Amino acid sequence: MSKPYVVGIDIGGTNSVFGIVNERGEVLASSSIKTRKHNNIEDYIDELYEALTKLIDEAGVAGQIHGIGIGAPNANFYTGVIEQGVNLPWPTPIPLAQLVSEKFGIPCAVTNDANAAAIGEMTYGVARGLKDFIMITLGTGVGSGIVINGQLVYGHDGFAGELGHVIMKRNNGRLCGCGRTGCLETYCSATGVARTAREFLQARPDEQSLLHEIPEEDITSKDVFDAAMKGDKLAKDVFDFTGDMLGQALADFTAFSAPEAFVLFGGLAKSGELLFKPLRDSLERNLMSLWKGKIKVLLSGLKEADAAVLGASALGWEAK
Repeated sequence: MSKPYVVGIDIGGTNSVFGIVNERGEVLASSSIKTRKHNNIEDYIDELYEALTKLIDEAGVAGQIHGIGIGAPNANFYTGVIEQGVNLPWPTPIPLAQLVSEKFGIPCAVTNDANAAAIGEMTYGVARGLKDFIMITLGTGVGSGIVINGQLVYGHDGFAGELGHVIMKRNNGRLCGCGRTGCLETYCSATGVARTAREFLQARPDEQSLLHEIPEEDITSKDVFDAAMKGDKLAKDVFDFTGDMLGQALADFTAFSAPEAFVLFGGLAKSGELLFKPLRDSLERNLMSLWKGKIKVLLSGLKEADAAVLGASALGWEAK
């Protein structure tokens, strides 16, 4: 193969991670930049170009890149455009594939970031051999990639699978970045966990908690995890609430595609049994009887960000 490498880029709400991948699916080198550093998409692409060009030169593969694949929030596989990227700092729509291809002089294709993670998991991770599963990414937001009969579901317009924006609370729900209220993302993302913690602290001001030692506006999901691991009851209750909410959602998702498994990916998914136990209990409690005991909940088998980078890189081979 004259150009035996591709680049995979995962544009998250906080960080953009990119890697050089060979035809065997090995990430030869990787790096990252901050997604929110620039308010202008052209400035962001300029920094991405500098960082990625440096990585390519250091890896000794200049001139050998076949294509670039990108996973990004609300990126349309059919058009190459990011539309309504609610967790991104730039005005949309953004013709991302065109901008990146013109900047690098290399063909580029894009897809939703969670779809990219699903492709990576299906090819290299715990979903290998599974024909029906749903990837749930728990990061700044909640993303999903739906695989049915071995095929990623894009829908007629390229935007199928926005399960993070299924409404969980019809009345008095939290305001979501998408403009609606009560979306799953506002409860079960990393930012949602921090939000729940603040609400619990306000509702239970006299209860002892390590989280009282942190200014409320500064609390992160990592703070809640650390406190819960030290036995903090309020912090553990936050994870119980989050797992219960997510379990309810997965039970509903099961009803329309009957997946063999849900694969959880992202920083929040690494909370272990703090999240997984209440999630599994809630899932079983809320499933229709014909699916009880049949649905697996799995943690991504790939290193942090590798699923999305590898999945995005797979698009690089198809970029034209």
